[in-house]
Amino acid sequence: MFCGASDYVVLDYARKNKSILLTEDKDFGEWIFAHHEKEVSVILLRYLNSEFPEIIKTVSSLLNEFGDRLFGKFITIRKSRYRIREL
Repeated sequence: MFCGASDYVVLDYARKNKSILLTEDKDFGEWIFAHHEKEVSVILLRYLNSEFPEIIKTVSSLLNEFGDRLFGKFITIRKSRYRIREL
């Protein structure tokens, strides 16, 4: 849907639709913190291909535990751990 779209367009869509952006692209973090974005939520996945099944479990656990409280946060997920930062 957003293949080739700019980071701004993707973030704007997520903001307007109150969606959590799930991405592997570190550029979103740079954009959000450089532009002091507050009304968007991003989950950045950092993993090796062999860790993918564990990443899925971690994302699922995070969503189940925090749900709507993830809005306005930047979350980095690595194998079996995560870090949540306020925006």
